[in-house]
Amino acid sequence: MVPAVPLVLAVLAGCSATPEPATADAGHARSSTASDAPGPDKGTESSQETKGTLPPAKVDIPSVGITSSLMVLGLNADGTVEVPPAEKGMTAGWYAGGPVPGEAGPAVIIGHNDTRFGKAVFHDLKKIAKGAAITVTNTAGADAHFTVTGTESVGKNAFPTEKVYGATKDHALRLITCDGGFDAQGHPVNNLIVYATQD
Repeated sequence: MVPAVPLVLAVLAGCSATPEPATADAGHARSSTASDAPGPDKGTESSQETKGTLPPAKVDIPSVGITSSLMVLGLNADGTVEVPPAEKGMTAGWYAGGPVPGEAGPAVIIGHNDTRFGKAVFHDLKKIAKGAAITVTNTAGADAHFTVTGTESVGKNAFPTEKVYGATKDHALRLITCDGGFDAQGHPVNNLIVYATQD
């Protein structure tokens, strides 16, 4: 993410971000809105716009059988990060307010675990292990290769916004989805975050 961007966000339902506590509610059957993962403030230009780099088009995670095209995600009117619509639950999205995967900084990809339509793109992300390979391919067909350095499951009311979106010199990648049990409304209480760095 751009170093100067203030990081305050909160997750609502799906996988997006808003200013305040941040959590990424990446997809549950009842979480059909696109607002639940952390991200920077509304005024941030995507690195694609400012640097003219090509956006990512596809993500592959062979060890857990995940392959998906990538849609572009921005911010909702309330400042939360968009998530893919429930009807496109098998498609992940790249948060365009942050770096393009392969650039310096934390690139963020968000996907649903489940939606009201059933199993979604990141349903098996919880099976990923440290050392797993992730490949992100841009619109010109060039690949950026990453290795998983760790994962964590965190309560949505304690989402580590700075750790996920904060400035870093590393060429980093974060994958976010829902995790854990369910609250009284049937929404997942946790977010799963996968951390990876470029090879």
